[in-house]
Amino acid sequence: MLEHDVVVVGAGLAGMQAALHAARQGVSVAILTKVHPVRSHSNAAQGGINAAMEEDDPWEDHAYDTVKGSDYLGDQDAIEVLCSEAPETIIELEHMGVIFNRGSRGQIDLRAFGGQARKRTCYVSDITGQVLLHVIYEQLMKAGTTVYEEWFVTSLVRQNDAVCGVIAMDLCTGELQLIKAKAVILCTGGSGRVYEPSSNALICTGDGYAQAYRVGAPLMDMEMVQYHPTTLPGNGALMTEGARGEGAYLINADGERFMKRYAPNMMELASRDVVSRAEQTEINEGRDINGCVLLDVRHLDRNTILQKLSQIRELGLEYEGVDIIEEPCPVRPGMHYMMGGIKTDIEGATFVKGLYAAGESACVSVHGGNRLGANSLLDTLVFGKRAGTSAVLYADSIDSPDIPDSRLQEDQEHINGILAQDRDSGERAAALRLTMGETMHRHVGVFRTHNGLVEAQAIVANLKERFRNVRVDDRGKIFNTDLLFALEVGLMLDVAEAIVAGALFRTESRGAHYRTDYPERNDDDWLKHTLVFHGDSGPRLETLPVTITQWQPARRTY
Repeated sequence: MLEHDVVVVGAGLAGMQAALHAARQGVSVAILTKVHPVRSHSNAAQGGINAAMEEDDPWEDHAYDTVKGSDYLGDQDAIEVLCSEAPETIIELEHMGVIFNRGSRGQIDLRAFGGQARKRTCYVSDITGQVLLHVIYEQLMKAGTTVYEEWFVTSLVRQNDAVCGVIAMDLCTGELQLIKAKAVILCTGGSGRVYEPSSNALICTGDGYAQAYRVGAPLMDMEMVQYHPTTLPGNGALMTEGARGEGAYLINADGERFMKRYAPNMMELASRDVVSRAEQTEINEGRDINGCVLLDVRHLDRNTILQKLSQIRELGLEYEGVDIIEEPCPVRPGMHYMMGGIKTDIEGATFVKGLYAAGESACVSVHGGNRLGANSLLDTLVFGKRAGTSAVLYADSIDSPDIPDSRLQEDQEHINGILAQDRDSGERAAALRLTMGETMHRHVGVFRTHNGLVEAQAIVANLKERFRNVRVDDRGKIFNTDLLFALEVGLMLDVAEAIVAGALFRTESRGAHYRTDYPERNDDDWLKHTLVFHGDSGPRLETLPVTITQWQPARRTY
């Protein structure tokens, strides 16, 4: 049996930051990750990280833009923490070795991003997440943190009222291990692959949401699912918002910059929910080009594109055969980010003792109904640090847990059952996953209706029944990805169930959640969070007040 004081699940930016700051306090820390740490999905973050870095830009202005962007659903105490700690976070990154793009005076350069009144986004070309991930990984190696690389957590261990470890599979051997821990921090990222298509990597399967949900931690605001305005139609790859920050246009089939009709002040730099709805309206009303609108950067300086947008130029060339220097590129709204997640306080603690969460898997909540671009990297670093620090304080206050080996057998029997399923009559995980993903995109996407959500609920319930007969063709132990994908689908169905339950429950339109049968925001009845608890007969729903400190709800226009 393995044992550590703190176990962090997930090695993206939130996980690495949590582990780094826990390790710096001298306790035994380990990270478990499905992939090599620098292949984590934080790699895909392109545009930058927000912070009020200039003397005439108080952090309160950043906080106000974030509150407004959240459609007033974000908890303002958490947003104050996020924005007030942002500048010192950037300086810490620079001291670690992150080489941000510089301005003409040698200062950290800033670019514009959607939903913000001024330029506030620090960046490294259009590969910011990749650079941050590599730099913090170097710090993690320097700290001597144990990394269980290519391990998959099958479940959390809860005894009495506290989480005290994980059951995990070493993918290289197929062996299950019980890993004891005084505290567990879930930094497992988003659940983009619950949808099809998605801008997310194939590893973003929402494992942490489902594992926390199953041990009694509620999920909050799961109906808030962000569709990014500029993804490629062929594979969902992201074309950074930084392009619009540099001045790119969105045009329809008539060559019109249509955002002037939806957000006349901010145009293409309105918040993501507003821009995605505008694009989808253009597409639905026939002013599209093969189901897309166009991202146009032809009027920008060639050197600007080559120096600041080189990655998306390569993506356009490789996947659409379009050189954005010469011609506009087709894009459409694509599932991108979960604003909802495992409910935590501002120290990363969940409702269950010993269990913490940070990053996209958590809901603290700083994004509310809609996340501003470039606030997600900041979220991972600010609250990853807090979760790591807080988990150590908790671990120092308790004795080492005593867990019987029989706990391991429960997960082993579940896996043995899948491996023993009849090859001729069982269900393939890929078929269940595709049906789930297409259903979620069709009925729980940019626009939603009661009837569509009810249909999605019935389909997900049916898929959960069919999953009982899931089978795999590979019965081996060594790197059995067939088995891994089946286990992931079982978890993803719980996440889909929670998203649909929240979307049905919230009978209004706010942020990314737009109900055509309830098209208005309703502060009287719905200025509150939704909480989804796991129940034996299905999800149980409750609400929680929104924390408001200094910005009262107002009509949101751009």
